Amino acid sequence: MNEKIYNTMRTAGTAGIVVGIVTIATGVATGVLMIIHGAKLLRDKGKMMI
Repeated sequence: MNEKIYNTMRTAGTAGIVVGIVTIATGVATGVLMIIHGAKLLRDKGKMMI
């Protein structure tokens, strides 16, 4: 019985770690894309006419 509980807890812990890693990777990728596109906007600011 205790082994079943241990396996359940291990699975839940593993899932939590995986979700955390995916969240961090997504956040970093989004931040890099925003910085790149922001730099392009600043570079071409003089060419824009609003």
